[in-house]
Amino acid sequence: MALPKDMRLKGHRTFNYIHKNSIKYHGKLMTFKVARSNPKILSSHKIRNTKNNLRVAITISKKVSKKAVDRNKLRRILQEWLLINIQKINNHKPYWLLVNLKFGDFYNDKNKLLEEFQNLMFKSRLIK
Repeated sequence: MALPKDMRLKGHRTFNYIHKNSIKYHGKLMTFKVARSNPKILSSHKIRNTKNNLRVAITISKKVSKKAVDRNKLRRILQEWLLINIQKINNHKPYWLLVNLKFGDFYNDKNKLLEEFQNLMFKSRLIK
């Protein structure tokens, strides 16, 4: 179950903007970079009717796992959590979120991963 297209981020200018203008939240397993949305950047990707909603990108380094299958599995786990827990009520927040998973041998422990993901979502005030 992937994120809908209206929740995904893409494009190098988008990521450059997030890296420069974000507030960082650190955990043991991952870091969050949260920036105010800037829909003008997305206009070059022909995303015209964009609402000022929460948009998310999840990046997982090859240092986490060399196998793309494992990295995609982790990405789907986090995306599924987002789809279940981000309701339309919380989706009005005009922020962009970049999730970076850190290096480690944690990807076998789904509960630990989701617990930290949820804690950082609360810490960054993206959900209440």
